[in-house]
Amino acid sequence: MDELYEQAETLQNLLISHATGGSEDNAEFARLRQAVIANSSLEELAPQFVRTNRNLSQFWQFIKYKFGTYAERRDFIWSEFQPLLGALERSTIAPSDGSVSAVLGRFDAGHVQAAWSKALDRRSTDPEGAITSARTLIESVCKHILDQAGAEYNDGAELPKLYKQTAEVLNLAPSQHTEQVFKQILGGCTSVVEGLGSLRNRLSDAHGKGKVGTKPAPRHAELAVNLAGALATYLLGTWEARNEAKT
Repeated sequence: MDELYEQAETLQNLLISHATGGSEDNAEFARLRQAVIANSSLEELAPQFVRTNRNLSQFWQFIKYKFGTYAERRDFIWSEFQPLLGALERSTIAPSDGSVSAVLGRFDAGHVQAAWSKALDRRSTDPEGAITSARTLIESVCKHILDQAGAEYNDGAELPKLYKQTAEVLNLAPSQHTEQVFKQILGGCTSVVEGLGSLRNRLSDAHGKGKVGTKPAPRHAELAVNLAGALATYLLGTWEARNEAKT
C-alpha cells in the first residue's frame, strides 16, 4: 500500500496545484486517477470529483465555479482526500491492526469489536474520537472478562480501578508476582491504562474545552489506539489461555 498512498497523495497535490494557478500534465493526472479508482476497495473513498472528472479540463470547470479563492480550493481538496489517505495511511503504518482485529474477532463481544473499529476508523479524521474509543476498548475488554469470570464490579468505576480488578482476576497485578522483571512489565501495563485515562481526559472529545484547548493530532490518536489494541490483545489472550488450561 506504500506506493498507492504515494500515488494518492501525489494526485491530491497535483489537483491542488492545478486548482491554484498551476499547469499540470493531463497524462500524469490520468495515470494517478486510474491507480486510485482501479482499486475497488478504495474507489468509494476517492473524492467524487476524481471519479467523475476524467481529465484536468473537466476538473478545472468543476473547481473554478465551486470556489472563487485558492485557499477555499486547497481546503476543499485536502478535506475530500482525507478519507482515502487516512485509509491508506492506516494500512501503511499500522501493520498490527490485522492481528489485533483477529484476536478480538475470536470473542463473542460486539461492544469490544465496535470500540476497536471506531478507534481504527477515527485515527486520522477524528483524533479526539479515536482516543475516546481507545479508552472505551480497554473498559469494554475489562468488563467482558469480569463478566465471563462471574466477578462483581462497579459499572461506573474509573478505568484504573476496573483494570486493577481485571488484572487480579487474570493474575496480572504486579503485587501478585515476586520476579522483578514481571513486576516491571505488569506495572508498565498499569501505567498504560492510567495514561490512556489521562490522555482521554485531556485530549479526547469526552469533555468540554475552554477557549484554549489542546487538540490531539493524528499521531496522538495513533499512539493511544496502538497501546489500547496491544493491551486488549494481551488481556484477552491471557483470559483465553487461562480457560484453555482448565479444559
